Amino acid sequence: MTPSSDLPACCPPKHSLATRELVSPEHAVELASLFKVLGNETRVRLLHALVRAGELCVSELAETIGLKPQAVSNQLQRLADRGVVATRREGTTIHYRIVDPCVAELFDRALCLLEDAKSDVHTRRA
Repeated sequence: MTPSSDLPACCPPKHSLATRELVSPEHAVELASLFKVLGNETRVRLLHALVRAGELCVSELAETIGLKPQAVSNQLQRLADRGVVATRREGTTIHYRIVDPCVAELFDRALCLLEDAKSDVHTRRA
């Protein structure tokens, strides 16, 4: 198992978000769909476990987060359907890994937002 930190860095945005055209309705739907699949407590924990380990099978993930393998498998299927995780078969065992290193960076930034909000590092602007 190789931690995801060994993956290439997340690709930088093509243009600054502030200078991009407003997100189209179609892209807004796609973004909302992506955030929806990422915005589940169980899937957040599964993805964090995969970021830490690099690659795990269902039984390892189930043990790590304390859920039944079938529940883990169902959540992994949702992530796989959206292209967030990929699989590798080894005999009868299927190993899961995060496809895009930007997922780990996105979670790092989200945790930073939470931590900053809790410690009130940033002042809110009116």
